[in-house]
Amino acid sequence: MAFPWRNRKSGLKTKLDRRVLDKEITVPTHFRCPISLELMKDPVTASTGITYDRQSIETWLEMGNATCPVTKQELRNADGLLPNHAIRKMIQDWCVANRRHGIERIPTPKIPVTRTQVVDILSEVAAAGQRGDHARCRQMAAKVRNLARESERNRRCFASNGASRVLAATFGAVAGGSSECSAAEVSEEILAALATVSPLDEEAASHMGSPESLGCLVSILTHGNLAARLSAALVVKQLLASSGAKVDAVAGTKGLVEALAKLVKEPIFPQATKASLVAIFYMVSHDERTAAQVVDLGLVPVLVEALVEPEKSMNEKALAVLEGLLSCEGGREKARQHALTVPVLVKKMFRVSDMATELVVSALWKLCRNEGEEGEGKGRCLQEALRVGAFQKLLLLLQVGCSGETKEKATDLIKQLDGHREAYECVDTMDFKGLKKPL
Repeated sequence: MAFPWRNRKSGLKTKLDRRVLDKEITVPTHFRCPISLELMKDPVTASTGITYDRQSIETWLEMGNATCPVTKQELRNADGLLPNHAIRKMIQDWCVANRRHGIERIPTPKIPVTRTQVVDILSEVAAAGQRGDHARCRQMAAKVRNLARESERNRRCFASNGASRVLAATFGAVAGGSSECSAAEVSEEILAALATVSPLDEEAASHMGSPESLGCLVSILTHGNLAARLSAALVVKQLLASSGAKVDAVAGTKGLVEALAKLVKEPIFPQATKASLVAIFYMVSHDERTAAQVVDLGLVPVLVEALVEPEKSMNEKALAVLEGLLSCEGGREKARQHALTVPVLVKKMFRVSDMATELVVSALWKLCRNEGEEGEGKGRCLQEALRVGAFQKLLLLLQVGCSGETKEKATDLIKQLDGHREAYECVDTMDFKGLKKPL
């Protein structure tokens, strides 16, 4: 049995321990960053002689400041920051000496790449690609990938110095040249680097949208190893996101839609599945013929069953693609044939995100709107929607607010549902738990 006086004593001891700890552990002033006032993890010295934590001073410079926060003297860019190994070693020794107080030793940071190093590496990639030196090209592309993955700063440094343009141009050159095994290997390495230094700029998108590059992407999506297929899916997504003009070229490339659909039907990594869904969304939203093609590939039941899973990001992407596929008659027919379609759609209202709720309303509206002309039995989707509580949820949606287009569709659905409402008065109250009502 726990006695109250013991709890009070324990609480008092904890407070005393904290006070003692606060008195004992004082970070030396010269170990603190002048900007953040926190213990420096990667101390660097500026041209003015003042030492800062790298992340703090780089953020300061990225915000457009050009003077030293302490001396107010002019500062050069981040490339002028020099690692202060002496201070870093002293901080590490201090951390070790105070380990008994719960202080963890700061790791030795890796030195970030400079703009000069990035330019030299990218020049090597381009030169090796032009002369057909696959071994050197692969080596330098791997260096780009590894350095860019070390830190967000490195990735931004590569991206801001035209890495996507150089890598995309080299990928196109390799894809249009030799068909040797070494060419396939270097193509995969370039793709991995390209996926890391995204997004693609206009010039990079132009290179990746060429017939040679798209054909190579299909080959990697179909026959590459798992990591290469992931990289290819990410690059296709980036290509479609960066250039709407490339949608027709991508969708029209033989085998590409099929390869992306296979990554959804037979998942290898969640990231690859999500990238494939986004790429498919861009294509089906642009062209109804592509939507019909995706329906024929059997993606509708796969998407419906994917919605059973609770993962928010996957739900949103699956809903977006499904809503797009319901724009064609074949997509609506396949959706009506699946017993889970209406129940799982209604279930997702208010449970994922505002965007997901609006996608659900649009999907239900498309399913129910032409059901009399297209469906086997008039009103089956409407009756199922009523049975699982769609009417009450739609009314609530109008009360809490939504976009104008969604409001119109919800109102139209309510009118259609009202004619079948007498037989069904069912709703899952758990769906409304925590929902904020308007004032």
